[in-house]
Amino acid sequence: MELFFQQVLNGLTLGGIYSLVALGLTLVYGILRVPNFAHGAFYMVGAFASFHLMVAWGLNYWVAMAGAALCVAVLATLAERLVFHPLRNASGLHPMIAAIGLLLFLEAGAQAIWGAEFHRMPTPYGGMVEVAGVTAPVQRLLIIGAAFALMLALHLFLTRTVMGSTIVAMAQNRDGASLVGIDANRVAMLTFAISGALAAVAAALFAPINLVFPAMGNLVITKAFVIIILGGMGSVPGAIVGGLIIGFAESFGAFYISTDYKDIIAFAILVLILSLRPQGIFSKGAH
Repeated sequence: MELFFQQVLNGLTLGGIYSLVALGLTLVYGILRVPNFAHGAFYMVGAFASFHLMVAWGLNYWVAMAGAALCVAVLATLAERLVFHPLRNASGLHPMIAAIGLLLFLEAGAQAIWGAEFHRMPTPYGGMVEVAGVTAPVQRLLIIGAAFALMLALHLFLTRTVMGSTIVAMAQNRDGASLVGIDANRVAMLTFAISGALAAVAAALFAPINLVFPAMGNLVITKAFVIIILGGMGSVPGAIVGGLIIGFAESFGAFYISTDYKDIIAFAILVLILSLRPQGIFSKGAH
């Protein structure tokens, strides 16, 4: 039972990170209706920014995380203005190619600045605590608590604030939202900023128990796409549920089957669920 609960803890850790990344991705998809492949690069930049602020500038972990979130939010907003906004009337293929180009550009930039080698971010909370008979690293508990707190905060923002309601309205019907006076440009910029900040925070939370390197966002963004397809394209609840499903599946699959198949399990689950429910778990889009 102790090993079982250890896998539950690992599943919640992975699920929380995946859900945060997928939430940012699904918010952008709800506005643009275009998969943002550059989102993985935003995740990578967030990890390097927090790493640099801690190691080079000696800042506190939480200050470094906030600084990374701000940097990536600005970067994502600039990407929306300079890359995606000029292509708003182009076919879906053009923004996708632009997103891939932005991904490669940011990866090359990170490699030029920090090098191609792997970096390890200092662990701010390296202690262990015992919870219900299970020994748990403090950093993993921090990831779980912070990730779900951010999900709750995002839910309250989208459902209880006027600005959040404009994002939901734009995701549901862009033309209708414009007709009632919602500024599409402002909403798009805000959505990209929130998306980038979520990716940066997820990276800063996960970096102390993972490695930081220029290509680190590639596998994460691939799984994030699996999650939003699994949960239903454009669905915020679907991104959260899909992230938890993939997180638990990877954790238990790696323990009870083999770590060699850990990354394949996500795609096997995608095929299984979509064969039963092709529209995804939540099929009505962003709520």
